[in-house]
Amino acid sequence: MNSGPPTLHPDRPVAPELRRGRGATGNPTGRFEPRARVTGDRNYHYADLGWSESEEETAPAPLQTTVSEDQTRSIIAHNASPDLGFSQSINPYRGCEHGCVYCFARPSHEYFGLSVGLDFETKLFAKPNAAALLRQELASPRYKASVLAIGTNTDPYQPVERRLGIMRSILEVLSECNHPVGIVTKSHLVTRDADILSSMAKRGLAMVHLSVTTLDRGLARRLEPRAATPPKRLDAIRTLAEAGVPVGVMTAPIIPGLNDIEIEAILEAAWDAGARSAGKTLVRLPHGVKDLFQNWLAEHAPGRAAHVMSLIRSTRDGHDNDPRFFARMKGSGAYAEMIDLRFRTACQRLGFNKERKKLDLSQFRPPSLDGQLALW
Repeated sequence: MNSGPPTLHPDRPVAPELRRGRGATGNPTGRFEPRARVTGDRNYHYADLGWSESEEETAPAPLQTTVSEDQTRSIIAHNASPDLGFSQSINPYRGCEHGCVYCFARPSHEYFGLSVGLDFETKLFAKPNAAALLRQELASPRYKASVLAIGTNTDPYQPVERRLGIMRSILEVLSECNHPVGIVTKSHLVTRDADILSSMAKRGLAMVHLSVTTLDRGLARRLEPRAATPPKRLDAIRTLAEAGVPVGVMTAPIIPGLNDIEIEAILEAAWDAGARSAGKTLVRLPHGVKDLFQNWLAEHAPGRAAHVMSLIRSTRDGHDNDPRFFARMKGSGAYAEMIDLRFRTACQRLGFNKERKKLDLSQFRPPSLDGQLALW
C-alpha cells in the first residue's frame, strides 16, 4: 500500500468524477495567494491513494456545495463605471452554483483567498441579513434613490435561493418603499416572485431580463451546468410577461465561434415568449477566467478551441481580454462589428427596443427601521 499522497500537478484538471455537474475543469491558484495550490492528477487511481477501487465507500465523493454566512455590513454596492446603465447594485450571494465557465465575476472569489475555478461554484457566501441591511441603508437621510440592479455579478436566483429566500426578502423591502429594481438572471426561479414583481411593475418599479446564452441544451449543460435549461428560461420570460412584468432577453455572452451563430434564433425565441427588450454582451475573460475557459474548450470543444480563441482575440485587439470601458462589453474590429450589425438588424426586424422602459424614481419613500413606512 502506498502510504503517501499521489503526485499532484498544478496544471492538470480535477478528476471528472469529482467535478461532475460543474463548469470549471480545475481549481487554479488565486492571483493574490502567496502559495500555489495544486490539484489532483485526473489520471490517478484510487490505489495510489491507498484506497481499494472495489470499496465504493472509500472512493472520493463528488464536490459538494457549501454555503457560509457573509458578514458584510453593507448591501448596496456603488460604481461610477461610464459604460454601465446603473450606479448601484445588490449581490445577495458571492460565488454562483450555476457554474458558467465564462463568468466574468469569478475573479471576485480571489479576494477571499479562493479560486476562480471550482471554489467559485462550490464555496458560496450568502447574505441572510440583506433585507435588514437594505432597510437601514434606504432609511438613511443621505440615501438618494436610483434604480437598483440585481444579478449584475452573481445570479440572485441560483439554486440556494430556493431554500434561503434572500432575494424575495429584498424584493419585499423594495416593494414596500416603492423602490425601482432591474433584475438579470438565468433562473426559472424568478417566476416564484412573479406576485411581487407584477405588483411592482404596475407601479412602474420593476423590470427583468433573462440571459439566454444558447438554445442548444447540450451546449448549455456544458457551459452552464446548473443553470436553467434554455426552454425553462424562455418559459420564465413567458410567465413574467403574462404577469405584466416588463421582460427582456440578454443574448449574453456572445462567444465567437461557439454560440454567435444563434443570435437571431435566440432573439426570435425570446420575442415569441414575450420579451420586448434585448441586449447583448461579448464574452469577457478577465484574469484567471481566460485560462479556465481555454481549459474548458480543450476538454469540451477541442476541434474548435483554437478557432474560438482566435476569433475572441480578433475582437479584443489581439488579446484574450480588453478591460477598457465601452470596449469591454462589445469588443472592436471587423468580427465584433459584424456581431453588432447582426444583433441590431434582428432586433429591428423583430421589433425589440422600440420603447425604452424607464422605471419610476418619484414614488420612493424611505422605510422606517421598525418595518413601517415613514409618514413623511
